[in-house]
Amino acid sequence: MKFARRSFVGAALVAAAAFALPVAAQVAGKDYTPITPAQPTEDAAKIEVLEFFGYFCPHCRDANPLLSAWAAKQPSDVVVKKVPVSFGRQQLVPWQRLYYTLEATGDLARLDSSAYKAAQDDRLPLVSEDVAADWAAQNGVDRKKFLDAWKSFSVQSKVQRAGQLERLYKVAGVPALAVEGKYMVGEMSFSDKLLVADKLIAKSRSEKPGKK
Repeated sequence: MKFARRSFVGAALVAAAAFALPVAAQVAGKDYTPITPAQPTEDAAKIEVLEFFGYFCPHCRDANPLLSAWAAKQPSDVVVKKVPVSFGRQQLVPWQRLYYTLEATGDLARLDSSAYKAAQDDRLPLVSEDVAADWAAQNGVDRKKFLDAWKSFSVQSKVQRAGQLERLYKVAGVPALAVEGKYMVGEMSFSDKLLVADKLIAKSRSEKPGKK
């Protein structure tokens, strides 16, 4: 399932189509698409998996617990990171800022699922700085600490980097999975995406220098 680039938060959240493809074979152009050019990862010693997502995306919300459980089982040479998207729309940038603000305050693990609920069930306009700060305070975050992080250079830099990654990886919809800056998992159910990601992790591991 994927929330398409052309879809965004409005009067109603538009669900994109669901696709299911077999994962028995790891086929370029079907199970995955090579990322051209390949993108550098932050740590050459690790195999990096990126999930591009949005709090406004219902499929991302459904995928979130699956990703969390899967990530917890990965070996030490695999790092899984989430990258919030905006699809180049200014009205979606605050959702990116919310993610990195919660990360900065140390409340992300505790409130990540709640942010999806606030966006999709409660329809809270967390794109507003004050509304986001009020919501955070109601959920046990120091309001001043939240606002300081929201306005910080560090959070702004991460938001800009997320937008850059979204463009470099040519993300057309979410949730999307990329492995090692080389492979974008194809269109299929998220559980199948994770199965393909497992294969691409193994492939990436075999491609590391000194690995067989």
